[in-house]
Amino acid sequence: MAKNVDSKGKDIYKDYTLTENLMDNIKIFQEIFKDDGMFRYRICKNSENPDIMCCAIFIDGMTNSVGVSENIIKPLVEAKGIKWNSKVQDNIREIYKKVLYASRVQHSNDIKEIVESIIYGDTLLMAQGSKEVLIIDLKGWETRSPTEPENEKTMRGPREGFTEAFLKNTSFIRRRLRTPDLKFKLIKIGTRTNTQVCLCYLDTLVNPKVLARLEDKLKNIEIDGILDTNYLDELTKDNPYTPLKTSGVTERPDIVAGKLLEGRIAVIVDGSPSVMTVPYFFIENLQTDDDYYINYFFAGACRLIRILSLMITIVVPALYIALVAFHKEMIPINLALSISEARQGVPLPIVVECLVMLLVFEILRESGMRIPSNVGTALSIVGAIVIGQAAVDAKFVSAPMVIVVSVTGITGLMAAKMKGAVIIYRTFLVIMASVLGMYGLIVGLILIVAHTVSLTSFGVKYTSYLDAYKVQEMKDIYVRYPWWKMLTRPRNVSTNLVRQSNTKEGGDI
Repeated sequence: MAKNVDSKGKDIYKDYTLTENLMDNIKIFQEIFKDDGMFRYRICKNSENPDIMCCAIFIDGMTNSVGVSENIIKPLVEAKGIKWNSKVQDNIREIYKKVLYASRVQHSNDIKEIVESIIYGDTLLMAQGSKEVLIIDLKGWETRSPTEPENEKTMRGPREGFTEAFLKNTSFIRRRLRTPDLKFKLIKIGTRTNTQVCLCYLDTLVNPKVLARLEDKLKNIEIDGILDTNYLDELTKDNPYTPLKTSGVTERPDIVAGKLLEGRIAVIVDGSPSVMTVPYFFIENLQTDDDYYINYFFAGACRLIRILSLMITIVVPALYIALVAFHKEMIPINLALSISEARQGVPLPIVVECLVMLLVFEILRESGMRIPSNVGTALSIVGAIVIGQAAVDAKFVSAPMVIVVSVTGITGLMAAKMKGAVIIYRTFLVIMASVLGMYGLIVGLILIVAHTVSLTSFGVKYTSYLDAYKVQEMKDIYVRYPWWKMLTRPRNVSTNLVRQSNTKEGGDI
């Protein structure tokens, strides 16, 4: 019964076979879990008939040990009148029918399935004379209580957030979408972690082509383990080398429920509080949870501000460099003289000055995120003020550059979902503007737009609706329309475009 472990960790159980001898079966699992200090087994006999001998196997810390005692050991020891024949295969089924109190029990003789269940917190029950075993759901590991996600706080709306507990996360969604149309499809990914991944969707709304594409990509993943949703995001991207997000990630059940009602698919990973949603559109980077819980006038104004902020944070540093270094004639004379005076004595070229200040700002922002919150806020504010003022006084940088970088950094916080892409695109445009001035800035913007337009999210155009001209297609793009005006679901995402809950007909209004 030697182990057969290949380089990928597959087929390690193929030489193990369950027999009718209970002690031999126990030895199989003792060998599989060799040197595992948390491995536990308990042999027990029925008080009325000592020939009824069973063994419960579980992992300490993963299983509810009290439940094992109350739902398995005690009933087995105290059971009366069990029909038993040490040579009959149906003995284990007799225990299943007449003895066990547990609600979720399944039969199995597949070693791989049995071992994976034990590791995941289930309890194994074996009986003398049976090659078949019972897998009993008595999971008992600790999980944290659901709290509001730190990165997705809202002024109004639900405060509940996903946790690392897989079944609890699915229940959050089920509680909001109480319909048999809600489907959960399970896939295991990871040759060593065997991580449970769940595809969640509404059957009559989901686009079958998108679902098939996602399922095919997930089943073709070859990796040792999946520990977070971001693994799947990177491994399933249509365009893996883009800095832009083409899959949504959220920790809020209400947001996932809203996406499912539009015909999208949610991907839940066991052990991760983040849920991936696909397909994903560019405009979702500028949408927030509060947009749907506050007055639509205010929500629309806030979204327009975020769109403007995205343009400012990407373009302004490059525009400043292009104007000051190459196109001074485009600056009003008084402003040009003020900038020129402020730059007197600054030793660094303007592009180096800009890149250094942007780097310092990102360092301050990152350090503020990584240290405790009560210290991080003070460090960010004091650090920015002290370093900025000292740098200007020492003529290391000019005051206009501090203003430009400050405005750039603050507006960048409005597009937090695009943090990585914003930093890359901003730096790219700064370099282009430092080489070719305004022409470099324009060429850089054209390249960025062309790249963004070329992207897809699981076969769906990434920039869908940005070029919309129909009213219903623009209902949730640049502003949010009132709910009574939202009559249709996104095309290319759902097979049922008309919202059934609305009494009006779909189409343009």
